[in-house]
Amino acid sequence: MGKWTRRAFITTGVLTGGALVIGVAIRPGNRAGKVKDLIGGEGDTVLNIWLKVNADNTITVIVPHAEMGQGVHTTLPMMLADEMDADWKTIKMLEAPGNKEYANYALGKGFIMGPKDIPSILVGTVDGFFLTATKQISLQITGGSSSVRFTGMFAMRVAGAAARAVLLEAASEEWEVAAGELVVKNSTISHPASDRTAPFSDFVVKASKLSQPAKPRLKTSEEFTIMGTSPPRFDIPSKVDGTANFGIDVVLPNMKYAAIKASPVFGAKAKPLEASAIKDMPGVHKIVNLEGAIAVIADGYWLAKKALNTLPVEFDKSAHDTTGQSDIYDRYLQDMDTALAEGNEEKDVKKGSIKNIFKKATNVIEAEYRVPYLAHATMEPMNCTALVKEDGCEIWVGSQNPLGFANSVAEVLDLDQEKVVVHNQYLGGGFGRRSVPDVAIQAALISKEVDYPVKLIWSREEDIRQDHYREANISRFKASLNDKGQIDAWNNQFVFKHDPEEAPHIPYGVDNQFIHYTNSETHIPWGYWRSVDSSMHAFFTESFMDELAFKANIDPYQFRRDHLTNAPRFLKVLDLAAEKSNWGEALPANWGRGISLHESFGTIVAQVAEIEIVEDTLKVHRVVCAADPGFVFHPDGFNAQMESGIVFGLTAALYGEISIEKGAVKQSNFHDYQMLRMPESPKIETYIITSDNWPGGGGEPSTPCIAPALTNAIFNASGIRIRELPVKNHELKADSKILG
Repeated sequence: MGKWTRRAFITTGVLTGGALVIGVAIRPGNRAGKVKDLIGGEGDTVLNIWLKVNADNTITVIVPHAEMGQGVHTTLPMMLADEMDADWKTIKMLEAPGNKEYANYALGKGFIMGPKDIPSILVGTVDGFFLTATKQISLQITGGSSSVRFTGMFAMRVAGAAARAVLLEAASEEWEVAAGELVVKNSTISHPASDRTAPFSDFVVKASKLSQPAKPRLKTSEEFTIMGTSPPRFDIPSKVDGTANFGIDVVLPNMKYAAIKASPVFGAKAKPLEASAIKDMPGVHKIVNLEGAIAVIADGYWLAKKALNTLPVEFDKSAHDTTGQSDIYDRYLQDMDTALAEGNEEKDVKKGSIKNIFKKATNVIEAEYRVPYLAHATMEPMNCTALVKEDGCEIWVGSQNPLGFANSVAEVLDLDQEKVVVHNQYLGGGFGRRSVPDVAIQAALISKEVDYPVKLIWSREEDIRQDHYREANISRFKASLNDKGQIDAWNNQFVFKHDPEEAPHIPYGVDNQFIHYTNSETHIPWGYWRSVDSSMHAFFTESFMDELAFKANIDPYQFRRDHLTNAPRFLKVLDLAAEKSNWGEALPANWGRGISLHESFGTIVAQVAEIEIVEDTLKVHRVVCAADPGFVFHPDGFNAQMESGIVFGLTAALYGEISIEKGAVKQSNFHDYQMLRMPESPKIETYIITSDNWPGGGGEPSTPCIAPALTNAIFNASGIRIRELPVKNHELKADSKILG
């Protein structure tokens, strides 16, 4: 699957071929019959594609998202169950299969249209339109902090409310009473006037034959009974007792193992190896050449890896064999300069006229910031088990896009997509990495060469050196301040633009802005990384805001406040972070505070970091996080995601750096791609604002703010301004006070 941007949707045939003209013809209707054989069991009645009711009155919610620790397998069922007025104790969860009927139209709808109110008569057509589009691009993604705000809002809640409506209608007909006389509570329907009560299961067969409303009435937040609470998560018990199945836990009869070594320089091909090279290696069965990589199949993983390490694996020369990190940055700068000189930069935001302001300005500030490539480094290494047969293929993998993986594997094996079955497992970390099907494609191609299942496991070295990386980037700023210390003009140029599209935009009231970018070429593979472009732009813009505050001789918190008079939601979040962090109170010697503010995926976050520099050692003591996600459906889970995102971002800010040397990734394992350890982790406090705006995401929005909060705190403590990450590359001295 390609990038899932708005442009990707627009360029699919369904969106450019006038699909809306056919109107009712693409309405999906109730597709329960199409998925019954996929999700139904004995005693089940499939009420719609998102839920089934068993004869014992248990309700199973079908969730079209992967569980990678974010708690979505619990939160989405909560949203459906609450709208259905179901008894939470009877709710079960089933992850949706990687089938086209579970292409995530709700995500497509939300990603393109946002929280628009669609007239009832058009809902079916719009949903059918996006179902057709998402089927076409095999979209069943878990990412973009979209599960709750799109699938939850457009699919789960609607499905629960629609199910409630037809159950009421069925009971009304069965008991021959008006639906308005009935009461629904805890998976039962009652008629107080006649003292009758029956479970949902008594009416579900009749209800399944009724037409479900496309736009049922949804509850207000005051009516919620499950949403907004924190019931125990479905995935936790098995993770605690060890029975949870991750991709790496899969074991099949007669299964063999494979290790792999790909070209260090991306794109180079492997030279052939003779099978005789392994003839004297016990337990080693086959060498497989995948053009860009060599794999070895053996009875065990360590046998396969040991054999691979002893083989004389060589790769062809590449045009990028001499490329280094400085060459990549030089190319960026050259392309940025050329774009400016020729006036062909890509425009992102243009307001007012910065040229006129800069001509007259007397206080102009300029700065340049850089961030390096970053790997995902998921704790569970990349892996996939595959079994290719004459009539199809099965894969066992932890995937953020099972349907997309099925499509990719089908393409390389020249199969119909329906012939590829994906058994999705828990993900031992995703962060965008497990949306890329490379490991599944490799496993399938290896398995194709033998007649038994093969589990491919990447070494940690392979994982670090063959990732799809958050790109390195450069961002240049130029701004002018008037005599009141306010920003008159804002100019920002950077390289590349991915998602979210608003990442480089600022919430501050600046009448004259020009935000633009330049494209450049690189052989380093790009991939979604937690919070995507926001992971960079929050560092860029919030670092520059701090520099401007210093030049204006205004407190950094107050400086931001002064520019948020027309952004009350942002101002409220900023104020809460400052209040809870005791902003303005004196700190001990060699301590510092830094503040930052950023919106991503519909959630506004402000953070304050408290740090201490002892000689040349940095200690992050405390991080205060204030967030406005509109509404939080599972508060404990949301708090955990805020903490997780902060730790993830702090790791990158302190240590994260992938550098290129002779065309290849220099780093190889955790000794040179360091992770934040438990003793280093700060105290994290999270404060939630419920504004009842459209719900924002939870998995990514806390990551962007931590880097600028950290580096701004370092400046506050030492006077050292960090304009290039990671922090580990800078010498810190508590008594530096090199201001400016």
